[in-house]
Amino acid sequence: MKSKTKSSSIKMGIIFMLLMLSGVAKSQHNDDINSRDILYLTSGGKLQPLQANMDIRHYTISLDVDIAKRSISGFTEVSLNLAKRSDTLLLDLIHLYKVTQIKVNNKAASYYQPDDKIFITSPTGFNEGIQKVWIEYHGIPPVAIRPPWDGGFTWEKDKNGNDWVSINIQAEGGKMYFPCKDHPSDEPNEGADLKISVPARLKVAGPGLLQNVTTKKNKSTYHWKTNYTISNYCILFNIGKYQVIKDELITVLGNKVPIEYYVLEVDTMHAKKVIATKKRDNQILEKYFGEYPWAKEKIGIAEVPNSGMEHQTMITFDNKFVYKNIGGQEYSANLFHEYAHEWWANKVTNKDWGHMWIQEGIATYAEALAMFELGGESAYNEIIAGHRKGARNKFAVVPGEEVTEEEVYSGGDIYGKGSFFMHSLRYLIGDEVFLPTLKTLVTDSKYTYDNFVTTTDVEKLFSSKAGKDLKPFFDFYLRTTQVLDVTIKEIGFQKYQIKVGNLMMPLPFEVTANDKTSRIVMDNKGLIVNSILPPQVDAKGFYLKKVTLQ
Repeated sequence: MKSKTKSSSIKMGIIFMLLMLSGVAKSQHNDDINSRDILYLTSGGKLQPLQANMDIRHYTISLDVDIAKRSISGFTEVSLNLAKRSDTLLLDLIHLYKVTQIKVNNKAASYYQPDDKIFITSPTGFNEGIQKVWIEYHGIPPVAIRPPWDGGFTWEKDKNGNDWVSINIQAEGGKMYFPCKDHPSDEPNEGADLKISVPARLKVAGPGLLQNVTTKKNKSTYHWKTNYTISNYCILFNIGKYQVIKDELITVLGNKVPIEYYVLEVDTMHAKKVIATKKRDNQILEKYFGEYPWAKEKIGIAEVPNSGMEHQTMITFDNKFVYKNIGGQEYSANLFHEYAHEWWANKVTNKDWGHMWIQEGIATYAEALAMFELGGESAYNEIIAGHRKGARNKFAVVPGEEVTEEEVYSGGDIYGKGSFFMHSLRYLIGDEVFLPTLKTLVTDSKYTYDNFVTTTDVEKLFSSKAGKDLKPFFDFYLRTTQVLDVTIKEIGFQKYQIKVGNLMMPLPFEVTANDKTSRIVMDNKGLIVNSILPPQVDAKGFYLKKVTLQ
């Protein structure tokens, strides 16, 4: 997801201002009620025991979208595996929807719907093993206030007045529009089916492969299917007066993958450049991270009326078709960042929101690698310098375990500081270890697809490959807000002592004295340098630090 900064007070202020300015309080669609009712919503947190007992296998979401009324109606079927017998099944769905019927294994089931939960009960209990839960419901989805950061549905019109609908639910979770287990530690291992009915004049862009389109009277139903495991915030669709521009890409391993760009009919003149940029970006990403992860399905792009998101096999994109020139080539940060998430987020997925830097920080670091490929070392150094200067250090990048999305994103450092940490780690262990290990993290089945990762997993991998214990370094950067405290003290004529007051482990530093730069490993004892002028320490900025000259 694109970078965001938010807090509850800021969020409240923005929404209040928008409501006052737009007169939303009088909207026939009850947008103000929806907006206020979802202020507190976030995803993740402590996993409930009833949900820890459930392993989600598959979702089928079948909905009719009434654009005129801004409502949805239909059903979701959840296939789940119970680890042990239970008298209750627990799913998440926001209270703005009315559940009208629930069946478990084709039999009517009792349920109650407090707050944003659905408790499904049985007097005889649900047996260990596969349970198929069918839930019928309808209602008005929350309207996104500041998509994609504060999510929901966005109901827009394109330049020609055609309906244009987008969904963003990373912050709040899949429960924003379908019953699910809303926790990042569980994804449907057998994928998902979406059957979305819209006015026949419009098209639906979705994840996986389009199975068929059926049209009856004035409605068309689009059946999208993915067989891959997928985060619930990526299980969604976008609607518009789209034209589908198709192409094909041959991956680094020689596989042919279809490219499908769902671009508004009014913007088709831009499609060729977007697809060409995507192909070029793919070459960069495959060089560092291996083959495109979803080669058996497609490379998808959908134009949306808000900033892009990493929706698996159908990323969303909106840069107003404006590009930067990097090394003589056109580049879109929005397009590249969201596409990088196909590797970092969709293939390598954090087990808990507390480890979100793995997805966002490394996807952001991928942008730096793109700068190197397009503009050379100077372009790489420039973007890394921005990440270094942008580190706020108000909250730890990894604030703990079982935390919510809100808690992680409020700090803001999972992007830039997460990226800069990778840059520092690269300097510490060297390219010959760093780059192959980074590729291992994104290509080894131990860390990908059905498996999830934590900061500890990443640390242990890099420690093993580097042949040294890197835990103190990971902890310092990611679990504290400290920066290295470097002191340069004159102790004699043209003699200086360099020490790092909070050194967590021996680290290499570039020390410049008498116009000569040397890489020196420093420990807690520090070092003595003879120099005509005060020496410089880490002048190129490989570390986050504070330097004091005494």
